[in-house]
Amino acid sequence: MRRRARALAFLGAAATCAALAAMLAGSYRQRVEAGYGPLREVVVAVAPLEAGRPIGPREARGLAVRRVPVRFAPAGALRRPADALGQAPTAPVPAGSYLLAGQLALPGPSRPKRPSLGQGRRPVQIGVSGAAALLIGGAAPEGGRVDVVVSEQAGLGGHGRTYVAASSVPLLALPGPGGPGSDGTWQAILALTRAQALRLIDAEGSARQIRLLPRP
Repeated sequence: MRRRARALAFLGAAATCAALAAMLAGSYRQRVEAGYGPLREVVVAVAPLEAGRPIGPREARGLAVRRVPVRFAPAGALRRPADALGQAPTAPVPAGSYLLAGQLALPGPSRPKRPSLGQGRRPVQIGVSGAAALLIGGAAPEGGRVDVVVSEQAGLGGHGRTYVAASSVPLLALPGPGGPGSDGTWQAILALTRAQALRLIDAEGSARQIRLLPRP
């Protein structure tokens, strides 16, 4: 009986303390609201946020909700961490700072990586024929590798020949042919070694036909 009585006494004391705490909290809130005005919820960055890094569920765990007087809450302060999901800070947000809607933006699409030149290579523009064939299928040929094939016209009493002047070279860009009056020649920008560039420039100047053969 004594144990039961002590347990009931402890329960009663705990309930009394909880009620007193609620009364004190309510009284404190009333005094704050009376002195500073009503409170509102704001989102605070507990952990720093990196600029440009989208806020996902993991980053959202570093956000907390605080209640502050409306007069002290900055304009545009978020009310819920969920409002920041999927967006990225446009500048670093230090820990302890309010998180504002004006600090966030939807991340843009990632920029495609530019094709690498490769060691000892340089970009060279060469006029080529039949480059439209590389666009069949809708895939962008830029960034792939091609063989550069040169065809020589047969002269008097001679035979023409076709040979690979540069093998497996990176295709950096493939601008289309010019406007009205153009002869339909495409201008391919290739990453060539010095020897390949001199060979192809010579072939281009000798009115030989140059074509690109995509590598498998």
